[in-house]
Parts: sequence; C-alpha cells; structure tokens
Amino acid sequence: MNGNAEFDRDLTPHFADSLDYVTVRIGEQLLGLPIERVRDVFIADRITVVPGAPSDIVGLLNLRGRIVTAICLRNRLGHTASEACEKGCSGLTAIGLDHRGESYGLIVDAVGEVVRLDRSTFEPLPVNLDPTWAALAAGVHRLPGSLLVILDLDAVLDLDLRAAA
Repeated sequence: MNGNAEFDRDLTPHFADSLDYVTVRIGEQLLGLPIERVRDVFIADRITVVPGAPSDIVGLLNLRGRIVTAICLRNRLGHTASEACEKGCSGLTAIGLDHRGESYGLIVDAVGEVVRLDRSTFEPLPVNLDPTWAALAAGVHRLPGSLLVILDLDAVLDLDLRAAA
C-alpha cells in the first residue's frame, strides 16, 4: 500500500467485470457452465439404471456417499443420446452440481477448460433460436472463431422437455 487509496484501487483486478465458466462440449457445440455452480468433475462409474425414468435420466450413482442423479446433457438438449448414455455405461465424464438440495451429474461429451470472459462479450440469445435451446440457455459469448452458449442450469435441471416438445 502506498497510502494513495485511489491508486491502489486502480491496480485491483476488476473481477466484477468478468464471468467464469467451465466449458464442456456436446458434439461440436461449446457450452459454458457458470463456475460457481460446478461442484466437481468426475468419471461416472457404476450407474444404476432406473426403469421407467425419462430418457435423459441415465440413472443413479453413489459419489463419495451422495446419491447423484445422472442426466445425459446431450439428450436434454435435444440431441440423440450417445449409446453409452442410453445403456448407462460407466466411465462417462460428468459435471457435478447441486440444485435445490439434490445432487446431479451432467453427462457431457468432453470437459474443456475454465475461462474468464469479460461481461461486455455476453449477449442475449438470438430471437430465432430453437425453442428447446432458448429455454435452456442464458446467453452467448462471442469467442474468436466460435460462440460459447451459456447454459441456464436451473432451467436444465427444472424443465421437462417432453412438455416443451
């Protein structure tokens, strides 16, 4: 500290002007999950298939003493589920998060890196977006050569897509 509060404040990083995301891929689509919602990244082993569950529910698993509902994000977003998701195979990559007191694992094709993006690059969703995607996304960030679609995790975990179809 040099005693000049104005000078010291200017050197402080402006974290309030940035947003942090864990990036994941579903097919070729790059998606962003708000980092403050992500509890962990893990490999889903020993999934117990739940008969009669909706097609996007892969099953249940025990993760360090917690019962976790495994959800196929590919299927939830309206894509064809991978064969591994359909069969509840083990060894699937998952993003762990909590929602309304319950634990979930979003099964994804791949996990990328954590990115910090300036709030100024965040844009609302295009008006002509597919209704399923529009219901599940919060906005987009323009990146060099691609768009990062930011998922609304509350909507992903709350919305019954069969009713939206």
